[in-house]
Amino acid sequence: MEPEICCFVVHSAPHFDEATASRIAMAHWLMKSEPDVYGIDDLERDGREMWDSIRNYQARNMMRDDMRIGDEVFFYHSNCKEPAIAGISRVASEPYPDPTQFDPESRYFDPKSSKDEPRWILVDVEFVRKLRKPITLAEIKAHPGLDDMILTRRGNRLSIMPVSKEHWDIILTLE
Repeated sequence: MEPEICCFVVHSAPHFDEATASRIAMAHWLMKSEPDVYGIDDLERDGREMWDSIRNYQARNMMRDDMRIGDEVFFYHSNCKEPAIAGISRVASEPYPDPTQFDPESRYFDPKSSKDEPRWILVDVEFVRKLRKPITLAEIKAHPGLDDMILTRRGNRLSIMPVSKEHWDIILTLE
């Protein structure tokens, strides 16, 4: 008599706390750039570009710790006549050291940063599309569903900020 072989496989759904679940879901961002320095037309032409020269620790930490490949990004034109969301891009790389921090000829050179311990991090972004029409800061501020968006808060000067899924969806309806 041959022995009977039994095998039990237990399947259980993984348990994720809210923080883990939010890291798995795609995030949404807004990244500001001056259109006369590098605008949505430049990104469309280039297809993909390093998002370099960030010298704010909070913005750096978001790129380093929170951004993931595939996250969607509103490309925002700032410091211009009519600040506006001009297009959509996507995070296209893992974070890596910003090379401008090591270049003594760059205005973003950081003598306290080293290749062994870089201070400044960046991600690549890739072009997705231009919006059918730019969505101006004035339109965003006037929309009641967007009044608590980080972009509309007084004194906010961050060049990178998270955008909630709810705000992302509302903004796309304004196109």
